[in-house]
Amino acid sequence: MDKTFADHVIDFNKNLSFTGNLPDDFQVLNPYLDNPETLKVMEEFYHKFYDDSAKRKFIIGINPSRHGAGVTGVPFTDTKRLENVCGIKMKSARTHEVSSVFMYDMIEDYGGTDLFYKDIYINSPFPLAIVRKTKNGWLNANYYDDKELFNSVKDFMIESLKKHISLNLDTSEVFVLGKKNAEFISQLNKETQLFETMTVLEHPRYIQQYKSKEKQLYIDKYILALRK
Repeated sequence: MDKTFADHVIDFNKNLSFTGNLPDDFQVLNPYLDNPETLKVMEEFYHKFYDDSAKRKFIIGINPSRHGAGVTGVPFTDTKRLENVCGIKMKSARTHEVSSVFMYDMIEDYGGTDLFYKDIYINSPFPLAIVRKTKNGWLNANYYDDKELFNSVKDFMIESLKKHISLNLDTSEVFVLGKKNAEFISQLNKETQLFETMTVLEHPRYIQQYKSKEKQLYIDKYILALRK
């Protein structure tokens, strides 16, 4: 039997491993190795929403946060939304992630999870969580926060993007979340020509933190871009 979109994503996630050297203060977290339940709920999610071979549009985030995909294994999905919206309960963790709130409000306006995930696949060019050591302990980091860090993960990011594309993604237009993220993806795209055009959308975290009064405008902007 042919493998479905879900099977390919699950294989990709199960085989994720970053072995490169990172600058001293940075560390990579692999949620699939750290918590057996992450693997279980991630598989359940993809079997539920991606068990077909349809072509999908691609939304690119930055890298998973410790409280979102860093726990659930599902991009922009904390345990609250995984349970309340996607119907998948996670027993070993409880997380609330700001970006997840925006994403699922937008998904609801789009027509709900079934419709949204049938059309769209979300992941990150660096698909594992990155943390940085600070005086207050380990905090979330973005792959572009440090030049040396970016150079350390760049090849892995290109490989990951190619693997995502091979799942059966539409490369005529890619949707990139966050302006700074878009600068770096644009740089990678110049070298690799993976995508024909790039549409940049404001990052959900930025919207929730700084533009919450205008949230509906941003939801409409996302839907308009994704539906065209």
